[in-house]
Amino acid sequence: MNAPIEDYALLSDLETAAMVGRDGSVDWLCLPRFDSPACLAALLGTADNGFWRLAPVAARGPCTSRAYRHDTLVLDSYWATATGTVRVTDFMPPRTQLPCLIRIVEGLSGSVTLRSELRLRFHQGRVVPWARTDADGTVAVAGPDAVWVSTDGPVRVLGGEPSTVAEFTVTAGHRQALTLAWSPSHLPGPPAPLAVPAETVLKETVDYWRRWTGRCRYDGPWRDAVVRSLITLKALTYAPTGGIVAAPTTSLPGCLGGERNWDQRYCWLRDSTLALSCLLRCGYREEATAWLDWLVRAIAGDPADLQTVYGVGGQRLLPETEAPWLPGYEDSRPVRFGNSAVGQFQLDVYGEVLDTLCLSLLAGIPMPAHVWNLVESMMGFLQRHWREPDRGLWQVRGPRRQFVHSKVMTWVAADRALRMGELLGRNGSSDRWRAMRDEVRRQVCRKGWDPAQRSFVQAYGSPALDASALLLPKVGFLPAGDARVRGTVHAMSGLAEGGFLRRYAHGGPGMHEVDGLPGHEGTFVSCSLWYADALAATGRAAEARETFERVLAVRNDVGLLSEQWDPAAGRQLGNAPQAFSHLALAETAFALAGIGNPTASAPARTPRTRAG
Repeated sequence: MNAPIEDYALLSDLETAAMVGRDGSVDWLCLPRFDSPACLAALLGTADNGFWRLAPVAARGPCTSRAYRHDTLVLDSYWATATGTVRVTDFMPPRTQLPCLIRIVEGLSGSVTLRSELRLRFHQGRVVPWARTDADGTVAVAGPDAVWVSTDGPVRVLGGEPSTVAEFTVTAGHRQALTLAWSPSHLPGPPAPLAVPAETVLKETVDYWRRWTGRCRYDGPWRDAVVRSLITLKALTYAPTGGIVAAPTTSLPGCLGGERNWDQRYCWLRDSTLALSCLLRCGYREEATAWLDWLVRAIAGDPADLQTVYGVGGQRLLPETEAPWLPGYEDSRPVRFGNSAVGQFQLDVYGEVLDTLCLSLLAGIPMPAHVWNLVESMMGFLQRHWREPDRGLWQVRGPRRQFVHSKVMTWVAADRALRMGELLGRNGSSDRWRAMRDEVRRQVCRKGWDPAQRSFVQAYGSPALDASALLLPKVGFLPAGDARVRGTVHAMSGLAEGGFLRRYAHGGPGMHEVDGLPGHEGTFVSCSLWYADALAATGRAAEARETFERVLAVRNDVGLLSEQWDPAAGRQLGNAPQAFSHLALAETAFALAGIGNPTASAPARTPRTRAG
């Protein structure tokens, strides 16, 4: 039986991540990158698919308590047993060489015997490695991968098949560390991280995170929740390129036992403006610039080939495959690796990209000199294709439709291109772009508005509601005081369940045809936060605060949010932790705290480009 999704805490070295449960078991670990094959995959199957549990021998369930150390990604789990108390500290040091995961056990009182059980299964929880033990520790090898495991104290080895099992005892004041490190299998000897004392690495890791969080300029309400969301966002950043993955996991279901299971270990353009805005508001200009640089590199080429999602290095090919050997989280099949959304046509991403570029320019971030050529090329493409149906923000696998949000984002594209032209003194195409912007607005207000419901709807000719309509005032399409915006916000109660919002209705006429998938799903954390934003913008501050605090209440014990929440079952659903959810949390906190556009606090300067 899989542990609840909310039982898992995140560890990261800024290039990959691990998920560790309340029972002390690391059930998900991909090495050496976020999108590499998993060598511990029990999260999507059983113990036979790989795990590493470290806990007192006497413990049969979750730890007594746990928490991240203040303003860090270092996790402390406490275990109180009949014979004593111990603390297990789990962390992944920010990568300088090769990846490693360190687990330090400290006796706090009495005497406690612990058991480490490691079962490595390479290539997505499938391949049993060849293993040997020598003076340097145990090394397991399969294909291109080698994982080394060592300890700085004595252990009693109890067995090696199918798991490597060892026990050791700690007393009050005694510490013992276990380290797992990866290296390419063709390299000789143990990797360098094993040579550095664990206590030294722990101090460096704590100092790193506290220096990073110390740069945060936000000092408003709910600061702890905002900082935890920022740490999570940083943890999901692939440091070598600046790309931010949507989640560190794949195939955690939106519908238990169903097939709404997607690989989200990649970078979505939909997150671009929100990520940049959040980073700038909190003073993380370096990270914002790295994200912008990743974006500009990733989208280089013909605008007709613009994708919705890219790999952490900007790679375009993310072939979607299924893993029949993995039974899935709570029998949710298929388990998928890769994502076929790369081939979908989505108009909204053009608006997201140009909104991000405009925000960067307003914030004074230097951009490559060729960016204006990119703007002109994208606008030329949109002028020819904006009237076409697409797959929409939610990347539906049903037929293409005339999604309202997609049209609104083409309006955003034209609007931001015009603003950038004014800032840069390049107005040669202004008349054409302005005409397109005005035509899109007229069409959306005519075809996307349902007078019977007094609301904007999901698609032209459909009565179905969609939470993305809540973004109309946020992107500037209509002012928050417009009666149509107020009507839309009021109508969204039709998507509510248990105080949270679905992204669109399920089970209504034609809804299976919209997303192409059977079954229901949970409410969306991001949509619930958009609702809070819209309530605040339309003068319903008390309801907005209540909605926001309701979302805060469903974070797990260490402050993490997944993509979805099931109000009926009271549990998280979908991949976790979800960058989009944490970005939306921070943005809503800013909105309720009355913090304006991030460019308002940027240093005054003339927008400029950089050569190259």
